[in-house]
Formats: sequence, C-alpha cells, structure tokens
Amino acid sequence: MGRAEERRARQRGGRRAAPKRRRPPAANGKGRIRRLFTWKKILGTFLGLCLLGMGAFVVLYMMIQIPEGNADATLQSNVYKYGDGTVMTRSGERNREIVDLSKVPKDVQHAFVAAENKTFYDDSGVDLRGTARGLLNTLSGKGAQGGSTITQQYVKNYYLTQDQTVTRKLKELVISLKLDQQKSKDYILAGYLNTSYYGRGAYGIQAAAQAYYRVDAEELTVEQGAYLAALLQAPSQYDWAVATETGKKLAKQRWNYVLDKMVEQDWLSTSDRQAAKFQIPEEPKGVEGMQGQNGYLVDAANDALEDQLVAAGTAEDKEQAAAMVEAGGWTVTLNIDKKKQAALEKSVEEQLTSKLDADERDVDADVQAGAVSVDPKTGGVVAMYGGVDYLKHYVNNATRKDYQPASTFKPVILAAAVDQDAETQDGVPITANTVYDGTSKRQVEQNGTKVGFAPENEDDVDYGDISVQTAMNKSVNSVFAQMGVDVGMDQVVDVAADLGMDDDLQAVPAQTLGSMGASPLQMAGVYATLDNHGKKVTPAIVKSVEHNSRAVEFPDPIGEQVISREAADTVTSVLTGVVDDGTAKTSVRDNPMRDGQQVAGKTGTSDNNKSAWFTGFTPKLVTSVGLFGEDAKTHGQVAMYGAGGEDRVNGGGFPAQIWAAYTFGVMDKTSKFDLDTKQGAAVAPSTSAPPTETTSSPPAEETTSAPPKDEETTSAPPTDEETTTTPPPDDETTTPPPDDEETTTPPPTDEETDEEDDGFPGGGW
Repeated sequence: MGRAEERRARQRGGRRAAPKRRRPPAANGKGRIRRLFTWKKILGTFLGLCLLGMGAFVVLYMMIQIPEGNADATLQSNVYKYGDGTVMTRSGERNREIVDLSKVPKDVQHAFVAAENKTFYDDSGVDLRGTARGLLNTLSGKGAQGGSTITQQYVKNYYLTQDQTVTRKLKELVISLKLDQQKSKDYILAGYLNTSYYGRGAYGIQAAAQAYYRVDAEELTVEQGAYLAALLQAPSQYDWAVATETGKKLAKQRWNYVLDKMVEQDWLSTSDRQAAKFQIPEEPKGVEGMQGQNGYLVDAANDALEDQLVAAGTAEDKEQAAAMVEAGGWTVTLNIDKKKQAALEKSVEEQLTSKLDADERDVDADVQAGAVSVDPKTGGVVAMYGGVDYLKHYVNNATRKDYQPASTFKPVILAAAVDQDAETQDGVPITANTVYDGTSKRQVEQNGTKVGFAPENEDDVDYGDISVQTAMNKSVNSVFAQMGVDVGMDQVVDVAADLGMDDDLQAVPAQTLGSMGASPLQMAGVYATLDNHGKKVTPAIVKSVEHNSRAVEFPDPIGEQVISREAADTVTSVLTGVVDDGTAKTSVRDNPMRDGQQVAGKTGTSDNNKSAWFTGFTPKLVTSVGLFGEDAKTHGQVAMYGAGGEDRVNGGGFPAQIWAAYTFGVMDKTSKFDLDTKQGAAVAPSTSAPPTETTSSPPAEETTSAPPKDEETTSAPPTDEETTTTPPPDDETTTPPPDDEETTTPPPTDEETDEEDDGFPGGGW
C-alpha cells in the first residue's frame, strides 16, 4: 500500500477504499433508458393518452347522431346469371313483417335476452370489453369477435352495415350509448327481434315463427322461442332441415343453454325447464324464383360467395358473410352452362325419376339423386343437379357429404401408390400390372402381421391372384384394402386431401372401402384433378360477382400439381378398363351414343345399398352422379333395394345410365386421352370370352410383363398393347397371370360382376 493510500485509509478509519470501477458502456446505456422511462413518465404518458382518447370520444359522441334506419332501404334483390350472362333468377322480396313487442310472449322475449345479453335490462347498451376486443381484432386482422349487446346488434342490423371496419365499430358504440339513453329497453328489444336474420330468408321474429313452426309470433312457445334465439348464433349451421349431425348437436346444446340461462335469471321455473321438450322445426317452404334446380344453384353460389368473403377478410365469419349476401345488391354470374344444365336435368328425369313409382314401390320415394359436372380445364361447374325440386327437397344432393362414396375412392388409393412409388409387402412396385391376392375376406397384413381387417368381396367371390387393373375393373375390396396398407394409410388420406376430399379423414384400413362421407361435388373435383394430369381442380360454381360497394375476387380453380402426371395418367388409364371391361361396361361401353368416345370412370355401391355412384370423365368433361337412400319422412339413411324395380341399385345401373345419357348427349365430338404412362396410352379392353379355370398362378406379389386379359389362359401370350418396356425380374415367372375371372372356385356370372355390392360394414363395392 502506498503512502497516499495509507493516509486516505487512516482518514477513513483505517479502512482501505475499494478500487473504483469503471461503469461499462452498456450499463451507462441502461441508466439512460431508466432515466428516460421512469414510472412517473410512463404514468404521465398513459394518463395523457387516456385524456386524449376521452377527448376524441367526446368529439365523436357530439358529432355522431342516431341516423335514420336504413335496413329496409338498403336491402336489394340479388341477380343470378348463367355463364353466358342470361338471367337465371332473382332473389324475391324480403320476408319481413314488423310486429309489436306486445305480440311476442314474455318468456320468448326472455329467451332472446338470456341467449344474447342477460344484463340487457340493466346495462348502458354497450359492452366496453367486448367492443375493445373487437376493435383490437379488427386492427390486428384476427377477424371474429363477440361480446356485442342486444343494443349494439340492433344498431348494426338497422342503422349501420355488417362491414368489418374500425369506423363502423366506433359508430356502433356511440349510437348504442345514445340509443340506450333516448329509447326504452322494450323499444330496442322490439327492434332487435324485428330486424335480426334467422335463416331461411326470414327477417324478424314473425317471419321466423312462420318459417320454422308455421305459427305467428304471438303463438310461440318457450321451447320454440329458445330455438329461434339459438338460431341467431348460426342460422345456417343450426337450421334443423340442413344441419349436419354436428350442427344438430350444437343446436340442441345452444337450445339447452338458453333455457338454463332463463332459469338462472328466474325467468323460467325449474319444473317448466325440466318439462321442456325440443320441438323439431317444420320443413322449409318454397321461395319465389327458387323452384326446380334454381334454389340449389343459388344456395351453392351463395355458399361459395360467403366462404370467399370470409377468406378475404371482408366478413368476420360465415354468419356475417351470410348477412352481407342476404342484404342484397349482388350480381352473381355462375359457371353453369345453360344447355348442359338442361341436359343433365333431362338425363336424370329420363334415366331415373320417370322409372320411379312410389305408389307401386314404397322404396321409390326414398331415392334421391345428385350430380355435378365440371370442366377439368377451367374448374367451372357447368351443371348441377341437387334434387327433384328445391321446393320439395331442401337439401342439395350435389353438395351433401353424409353418404359414403364407396368404391369411387379406390382410384385415390392407386393414385397414392403410384405417386409415392409404393411397393407391396414383398417389395414389388405397385403398378396396374402388379398381382395381388383377391381372396374374399383375406386378412390384410403389414410386415407379416395381420391388422384385423378382412373385407368381403362382392357376393363373397374369391378371385385368387389378380392384377391391379382387373381388381379395379371388378372392384375387388380385398386387393385395395391390402394396397392401402402397402402404401400407408397416412399417405392415402394425405393424397385424398390433396385431390380435394376432406383433410380430416382417419388413416385406418376401413377407409379403403370409401367409408367416409363425400359429395358429388367433391368427387367431381377429385376426378377432375386426375383428368387434368394431377394439377389440382377445385370445382367453382361462381364465375364472378359484382356489387355496388365492394369487389370480391375468387381464386383460380386450377391450382398446383398435387400428384405427379404419371400417377394421374396411370389412374386414368386404369379407369378406362372399368368402362371397357368392368362394372360400367353395360351402361357406358355399349351405349349407342358413345360413338368411339374414350371414357374413364369408377362405380361404387355403399354398405347396405344406401348409396350408389358413377364418377366418370372424358378429356373435356367430368361428372359425378350419386344416388342416395333417404327416408322420405324421417330423412334418415335407408337402403335402396328394389328401387326402380331393380333388385339392387348399383353404380353401374342408374348412376352410370344418367352419366352416359348426359355426357354423350352434350359432347360435340369424340376425343382421346393424352396420357403419359409406362404402360401406354390406355389399357386395351378385353373381349367378352367366358372365363376358364386354371390350377396354377404366380405369387400374389409378383408383377408380370403384361397386364392380364380376362379371357386368357396361363399359357396365352400377351398382346402388343399389353407389353411393357420393363421385363420382369429373373426370379419371377414370365408366364402371364391368370384371367381375372379364373379361380379355383366358380366364377361370378355377368350379372354378378356388372357392379359392386355391399356386404362389408363401413364400405362397399
């Protein structure tokens, strides 16, 4: 220690001073930040912003006045046009009748308050927390928000618009506060009940009471009122006539919620609550201009427009989008071709409905038809058949997804196999020529272990060793069940989603039989993507829309490459065999109107004959036709055995006949597929020679140098069209595989193989 330091230490009482530390630059920076953001400054800034916001709100409050009600004035008709610009129909007059609040039973009034705003009678007309959340969501682009009071909803319905903007929300807040100060709660509640949209084209509680229960508003029971109150949350989803099973479940939950809240508010006694029974609404009544197919087309167009309004951020959710569309002022041009639409309707009438006689056969009243026709090059829906008449059957059979597509799903499995370069359990590449074991009820295996799934073939027929091509022709369940596991069910459902089916399918072997739900619209999109060489086709019903205050752009229906061209073209090639030598040959191949037109397609019949399908295509047109068994009274799914005088309604029957009459009737000239496959332009059809028996066959996993011909014996050489460029491995036999009908058991008759049947739960042929 130096002398100077000793001196300073003595002066401090003998303690040595700690050496001085230099404060690092970073610490100095933090100090400046602390000095800049002191709690006093932060508090001052916050208070300043609050004062500024309050001042701005005072200015807004003084500037914004309660406007004249404009709901009725702004409601206009929508115009719907065919693809050529000619008018198809217009939406009719608004279905609204104003009723005094005294005409609405008190417990029904309370049902709406309990459902939407239980503090309505005590609040100031606004929910500041909910409004703030809505403003933040709007500014951040998150969209939907809740929390609006009955007063705010009435202001939005009657004085403002459904637009999702900060300006509209601020106006809504100010007008709601003023309205609550100037008008009584009964006045506001009456306005709310009379301006709200309940679905089915009904504005106001009087129109809703008639639309759903065929009574006037003053005759509504508390159970009925609770359902109408529940509807306001999601009119289209909760409408019992068109709701899915999930939608019905949610509607019942909401109904129960409303009644329970009434009990909490002492508006309904516990005993009355326990005695309350849900009352199923009546079927919808027709609307002017919606008869025939018009209603189905308008609903499909509106649904597409609503989806796009949500996707573009113009609407917060589907319900707000529906309100925007219902408000009118839209000119909607559909992709529907007037001539093709008329031809499709005529085809269904001539090939199906004219042959149904409910007086002679009760089951004939249970048959519903749906069809969608798509241009694979543009993605436009050029024709749609939704049912016998929109005024008689409200549900659109073309877009419903509650019936199984059955064997029309099998091409998706093959597409996944080729696209993923999948192999059999023995490592053999899966192609049209790969041979599988077609034994009925054969246990599906994975890595030598049985997976507990053994589907039955049509009529329990054992096909023995059979090529993929002929398995598709004959729709052999056991082959495609094994193929799905070979590919990997995860990959199969992923490819299905890429092609246009729902993306929440379960990756289980039973899905190989088409046990999921699907619509003709979806299946038309899947096959259109195959027809378009693997480039995604999303069927588009709407061509364009116009509105006087907003623009809506629709995405291109033609998307990216979702599977390889080779995979798509290989499946198309294989599907020509279904027409030329499979389950559709009677209705399509031999149709006198065909005139050499090349066709690919697939039939399907679901479990217990509840649905039957034919989805087929030419290079220029894809059409999916489905028949659905629906009980005429309960609307539950039922079998169609005996309908139209047929023992069984098959995909190769009525659906294929409708398809052929329509497609061959509208085509201008014949065309050929331009396919890029390793097996050539298409699979050559076999002759109709009777099957023969054989006692030898190659192993099930082997591929061959030629696809089998149904009339060939095991010693017959392949034809030129059947040869491929890749010879078989040395350890495999070069003898062509046996005929597809050749088994050691008696083969099925022509009548038995013309179409798949049901027989295994959860799927079909």
